[in-house]
Amino acid sequence: MERGMTVVVAVNDPGRPSLELPLPSFHRFQSTVFARTPAAIFPQVSVYCVRSNSRCHLSTRLDVSNFVFCNKSLPLEARAKDLVDRMSLSEKTQQLGNSAAGVPRLGLPSYEWWSEALHGVTSSGRGTHFDQAVPGGTSFPTVILSAASFNASLWKNMGQVVSTEARALYNLGRAGLTYWSPNINVIRDPRWGRVMETPGEDPFVVGTYAVNYVRGLQDIEGQENPKDLNSRPLKVSSCCKHYAAYDVDHWYGVDRRGFDARVAEQDMLETFLRPFEMCVKEGDASCVMCSFNKINGIPACADPRLLKETIRGDWGLRGYIVSDCDSVQVIVENNKWLGDSPEGGVAQAMKAGLDLDCGWPYLSYYSNYTLNATKIGRIKEADIDKALINLYVLLMRVGYFDGSPSFKSLGKDDICADVHIELAAQAAREGIVLLKNDNATLPLSSNTFKNLALVGPHANATEVMIGNYAGPACRYISPIDGFSAFAKVQYAMGCADVACASGSLMTPAMDLAKNADATIIIVGLDLSIEAEGRDRVDFFLPGHQTHLVNEVANVAKGPVILVVMASGTIDISFAKDNPKIKAILWVGYPGQEGGRAIADVVYGKYNPGGKLPVTWYPADYVDQLPLTSMQLRPDDELGYPGRTYKFYNGSTVYPFGYGLSYTQFMHQITTKVNSIDVKLKSRQYCRDLSYEEGEYTTPQCAAVLVSDMSCDKQFEFEVDVEVRNTGSVDGSDVVIVYSRPPRGVARTHSKQVIGFERVFVPKGQTQNVKFVFNACKSLMVVERNGYSLLPSGIHSIIVNDDEASTPIQVNIH
Repeated sequence: MERGMTVVVAVNDPGRPSLELPLPSFHRFQSTVFARTPAAIFPQVSVYCVRSNSRCHLSTRLDVSNFVFCNKSLPLEARAKDLVDRMSLSEKTQQLGNSAAGVPRLGLPSYEWWSEALHGVTSSGRGTHFDQAVPGGTSFPTVILSAASFNASLWKNMGQVVSTEARALYNLGRAGLTYWSPNINVIRDPRWGRVMETPGEDPFVVGTYAVNYVRGLQDIEGQENPKDLNSRPLKVSSCCKHYAAYDVDHWYGVDRRGFDARVAEQDMLETFLRPFEMCVKEGDASCVMCSFNKINGIPACADPRLLKETIRGDWGLRGYIVSDCDSVQVIVENNKWLGDSPEGGVAQAMKAGLDLDCGWPYLSYYSNYTLNATKIGRIKEADIDKALINLYVLLMRVGYFDGSPSFKSLGKDDICADVHIELAAQAAREGIVLLKNDNATLPLSSNTFKNLALVGPHANATEVMIGNYAGPACRYISPIDGFSAFAKVQYAMGCADVACASGSLMTPAMDLAKNADATIIIVGLDLSIEAEGRDRVDFFLPGHQTHLVNEVANVAKGPVILVVMASGTIDISFAKDNPKIKAILWVGYPGQEGGRAIADVVYGKYNPGGKLPVTWYPADYVDQLPLTSMQLRPDDELGYPGRTYKFYNGSTVYPFGYGLSYTQFMHQITTKVNSIDVKLKSRQYCRDLSYEEGEYTTPQCAAVLVSDMSCDKQFEFEVDVEVRNTGSVDGSDVVIVYSRPPRGVARTHSKQVIGFERVFVPKGQTQNVKFVFNACKSLMVVERNGYSLLPSGIHSIIVNDDEASTPIQVNIH
């Protein structure tokens, strides 16, 4: 429905007049009278709204009391099957796109599946809108900054707030119940334009973020683990995307719609699939979205091995699989895969296990071509039935048919609530990473530093702070707003915009710095440089920004603090090595409260504890390997240095996991893990493992196949870490635990994250953090042949950057 239009609610009774309502009034009528719920609640009234010549028809003559799908006492699948069985083939095919048409004669309303909630409910999808009555929602930092907090409980709390606002918007007639978030693609290469949307480069960290954010969105307290998980009620539905090996958008003419990701099975299992497996198996996500790209020649949305066999078979998805928008069209028109017709492309996708097809800006391929594909014998109607049952069972679980009493009271007051806004500020504070702090320049004292020069293209940032798939936000607290709470602020842009094509505006910025007690320079990127459909080509600050920083720093009277607002990985070696730049902060895109969070950190109201979730490479990294090369491991013949901290063998500007504090922490492993004994049973065999050439004593039994093991408690081991705050300031520390495989194992990771915890430690005190690991997951390596193996030999357990370590011996008998 178009905003501003008049909606006519017409009763199918000549004796009753139609009711004409402006759209906002109609939404209130919808939510208060029948709460957008199908006819099960009102046996004599089919409660639905179908678009027909810009009119909404409310029928009062449909008796649905005998409809089995309205019987709440029956299993959900039986109800969904009854609903689908009542539809004609033509009606069925019109429910397979994101804009499902509904079936008026059955009292089934139209439904828009596409809503987004990446870091707050947003109007990016068709299913959600804001207006004067509800102008915005809480906009958290972009995911990459929230990930830098390494705080799993924060991620879950964010999901809970977002789903509360989503349910409130649904009650107000402004949103759906199905959200295609989060984005959990591993950052293979930080040139990718969508880095801001994802939780980083480590697959375990990405997967842990997915599990917690999905749980926050979906879980209803007290109903997390019912006997029948297939009918588990959900607050809203969450969808993990984009499956899989998707991290090229548009790079030197290579577009995601035609890109073929050539991925080794080893990398696929170890890196690209792991977060999705965690999302489905541990997070119980109710949806997975497949991506545009091909993988080894086969479109991801038409690969039965990836969809039907892996997601639904191996991982046990309880929900539906949806295409990224236009992916089925891309299969036919861009990829021309198998030379198929539109009907053939639809058939390939549906047979592979794709339930729902998103089409933008027109109707989906499923909606347009499934009917004819069935008539010509390319699809069985039973395949359509199966897809629709998956969809309607999900809608029943979120309360679309029966309502959700525990959420019916949510409304406008639950959107942009004070507690939500404060959590957005806290998420930004926790994610901010202190990269440099010479001579303990930070935090600044408000008693000493009373006059600030605030310069740079992001010094007065507002909407840029929320990144993409965002907004509108409740409000925007710019850096000027934030710092004005601590000092008198004078502002000069220094650059006309982020492109900073000219240095003509530098002089006013330099003049301010000459007289200020301290100078804050805020530089970085924005959606004109990195975004969906726009990959980066270098790791430099754009235009004259570097020149601006150096010139201002050279003339500044007081200390200079550089703030970098970007997704990450910018070669700022010039600032790192410049003694006139005393401190550097990375703040990602910090969300609606970003200016407040930055100022709180600079002035010591909050002690930073964030850690980089992605490696910051030097600028020449982009010359050593193309973005389109999918391999992660180094290749000496090609001169590739490898990717991510797990495989990269070159120098860094800042490494993964790096981040300073205003205090100092010491770490000690207080438990001693001796060994894990694996006794092979009948039908268990020793497996070969690749070793590097060198002086290594290879064990008699090199490894055992993880899938042959029970992986129960006998393979668990504990690691207790003592964290001591030896400084003079309270603070939060991130404890990252890695495992390192035995020496000599070839073509494997140098180390891998197996656990992490954010812990608050008062000054002078100690906190103990206990980790419990399972050798099957935490000591596993993936061999080149795709086997997941537990190697025998001496593994190492490492805390943070080799601050503490302990050996663990794995013996296979």
